[in-house]
Amino acid sequence: MKIAGKHYRTVWMEDREVKLIDQTLLPFQFEIYTAKNYKEICHAIRTMVVRGAGAIGAAAGYGMALAFLQSDSKEYIEQARKELDATRPTARNLFYATERVFNAGKVSPKKAVEEAIQIAIEDQFAGMSIGIHGNKLIKDGFKIMTHCNAGWLGFVDYGSALSPIYRAHGEGKKIFVYVDETRPRGQGARLTAWELQNEGVPYAIVPDNAGAHLMSKGLVDMVIVGADRIARNGDSANKIGTLEKAIAAKHYGIPFYVAAPFSTFDMNCLSGDNIPIEERDPEEVLWQTGPDKNGGMHTIQVCTPGSKVMNPAFDVTPAELITAIITEKGVIKPTEEAIFAMNL
Repeated sequence: MKIAGKHYRTVWMEDREVKLIDQTLLPFQFEIYTAKNYKEICHAIRTMVVRGAGAIGAAAGYGMALAFLQSDSKEYIEQARKELDATRPTARNLFYATERVFNAGKVSPKKAVEEAIQIAIEDQFAGMSIGIHGNKLIKDGFKIMTHCNAGWLGFVDYGSALSPIYRAHGEGKKIFVYVDETRPRGQGARLTAWELQNEGVPYAIVPDNAGAHLMSKGLVDMVIVGADRIARNGDSANKIGTLEKAIAAKHYGIPFYVAAPFSTFDMNCLSGDNIPIEERDPEEVLWQTGPDKNGGMHTIQVCTPGSKVMNPAFDVTPAELITAIITEKGVIKPTEEAIFAMNL
């Protein structure tokens, strides 16, 4: 990604520190968060300074590497892995990364760092490849709906769901993107819209509950979303609200695609019923933060005081509602047989 003409990754390592774009401040402020130990990485993941499957995985991998650099105590390193794994229970990439770096670190701290860097590189190139394969599904003139943020910011670079959109736009295809707000944290309205604006891709932010209406009017040609964990049968967990879009798309005969690298697939998870769903802080629903007309940041209450809140962060879209999954190795059907064949 380029910000003001300078290329950035979402997360990277400098010396013995990890740098992350602070996504909690976007799109109003652009700042870099510095993590000097694994606990600060845990804080960044829990508070969504870094978010999105691939970016979380890369950050967790770097956090695991920091633990090896800062202690040779087996207890310390095992505790670091335990705490990192506990930050976000749904995202498969997190566990994929901590396991790889933990095993590499048994050889040496240097190997741990090398493995963390390799995971980040793989994530970046997976996003680029997803863009190449997904672009083939996008026709000139398409109107595309997406949900949450699965672009640069959700990965080390390129993204998953937005990568085909960027590739299509770069080739000169005239496309338009409907950006779901993605309540309660507004990852679509705040992050996806900001990315598309930077890339010059035409878009409009739409309320989360406008999707079925737009589809019913023939205004949506395809839906592309990301994923935080995909079970071996093709069921896919993604940001809350994704399931509603899949149901509506099925009803109106609109192709519904999930874009994700193979690091998001959990071959030990039999179906979506086995995917843990994170329940987040009620404060995210009750309060919203943003600038006033003079640029000052404020947090205001937007719900009835004293209300009980349920705040599930993800839902699961059954495989039968998914047209296909766009991976770095190609476009596959959401079936156990296809997933196993491609994963070999």
